[in-house]
Amino acid sequence: MKYVVFLGDGMADFPNKELSGKTPLELAEKPNMDKLAKAGAMGLAKTVDDSLSPGSDVANLSVLGYDPLQYYSGRSPLEALSIGVELKETDVTFRANLVTLSDEAEYSEKTMVDYSSGEITTAESTALIEYLQENLVVENFALYSGISYRHLLVWDKGTTDVNLTPPHDISGRKVTEYLPGGEFGELLLGIMQKSHELLTGHPINQDRIKRGLNPANSLWIWGEGTKPALDSFYEKFGVKGTMISAVDLLKGIAVGTGMQVAEVADVTGNIDTNFDGKAEAAIKALSSGQDFVYIHVEAPDECGHHGQHDLKIKAIELIDEKIVGPVLEYLEASGEDYSVLLTPDHPTPLELLTHVKNPVPFVLYKKGQGEGSGLSYTEKNAESTGLFVEKGSELMNMLLGK
Repeated sequence: MKYVVFLGDGMADFPNKELSGKTPLELAEKPNMDKLAKAGAMGLAKTVDDSLSPGSDVANLSVLGYDPLQYYSGRSPLEALSIGVELKETDVTFRANLVTLSDEAEYSEKTMVDYSSGEITTAESTALIEYLQENLVVENFALYSGISYRHLLVWDKGTTDVNLTPPHDISGRKVTEYLPGGEFGELLLGIMQKSHELLTGHPINQDRIKRGLNPANSLWIWGEGTKPALDSFYEKFGVKGTMISAVDLLKGIAVGTGMQVAEVADVTGNIDTNFDGKAEAAIKALSSGQDFVYIHVEAPDECGHHGQHDLKIKAIELIDEKIVGPVLEYLEASGEDYSVLLTPDHPTPLELLTHVKNPVPFVLYKKGQGEGSGLSYTEKNAESTGLFVEKGSELMNMLLGK
């Protein structure tokens, strides 16, 4: 028996006036997703508890079958696992984005122009982080490079008693009300301000400006957490799993749960990612003895954060054409029994540019399944079926037939 999760990060949305009151899922040409929805069981699932923030960390843990109320210890420690940072029990970790802030003289008066510095390349960002590692020396803090704009700050014997805001939640807003708060807020703010002083005139940023690109002119610290303790995926569910993702967060979850991580060339976490390569990696894993693959695609989420209406629709269509279609074709040709789960982790509405806690539309399909919903895959149709899963972490048990 083979099991596949097709996870379109942030794929769900609200009806949007710029899309004639439709959602991207309603407008996208997605014959493979619609086929699954019509033949399978479709409904809504609550992947984020009301007491938690609707981050991809919480939501993907939930879809993977790990109740965040039991397992969640923060986002950044999961990313630390991915990049191979050994954490002590006393370490506190933070996500350190390379962001673009506006040019006002006072840091507190600046605007969050771009939480991703124009999707800065990993080569450029690694050089900038190495520069900060050498020149931004703060006792008990260590900075580690990740992928693109996503990096890691570790505080030895630190505390999570701080008030921090994800930069993607404040796109286009002044940062005044969102600067680090709490007893140690000034300490973290000082690191951010010093990073801005160091990065503004860096040759890489000057070159980016000349090329019409957003400069990575500051660190933005958020996503605090402590060393995670995740159960083995195999011991918990009895299947051997592989994670396929461009994002350190998902790779870190895989490392923490003992899943294999498939390395795919030219994956970016955006709409220019290697969709074909992800499908090929999934097929390779399934044909090489793995029971389960989790195919995570970040592109719809990034398009949602940037308010890119047409590109979000296109991202959904590319997932359908280049990943869902080929993987389903392989599963059918293999002759084996299989079950699939199609779902977002959370919605990322274009009108809000950030995540929300609303339930997500999911489809569960098992090979040879009889009568299904008979409906195409949309938020509205999923709600109309009346099927509701209160705890998103139960989706994995439903997929595996437990």
